[in-house]
Amino acid sequence: FKTVTPAQAKARIDAKEDLVILDVRTKEEYDEGHIADSVLLPYDAITAESAAAKLPDKSKPVFVYCRTGRRSAIAAQTLADLGYTAVFDLGGIQSWPYGTVS
Repeated sequence: FKTVTPAQAKARIDAKEDLVILDVRTKEEYDEGHIADSVLLPYDAITAESAAAKLPDKSKPVFVYCRTGRRSAIAAQTLADLGYTAVFDLGGIQSWPYGTVS
């Protein structure tokens, strides 16, 4: 997987690129505020089955984030190990300057 900056991710989102924004925090954290249109899949719940249910296309770009960047790195590595080919670690939502929704 590769790392990506918030500005790089935002440019691709604004370009209406076909991608997935994956929040790997807890449901409680997600409910407090998340990046618009993101999909919740807590990092400790990522399995081949749960990933396939939320992310059926292993070639579609996936931008992974958590609170500070620790869990996103673990999740990105897990997805790469499961055969996802376009995984980007966005790091922590604390570094996301573009606003969130709840």
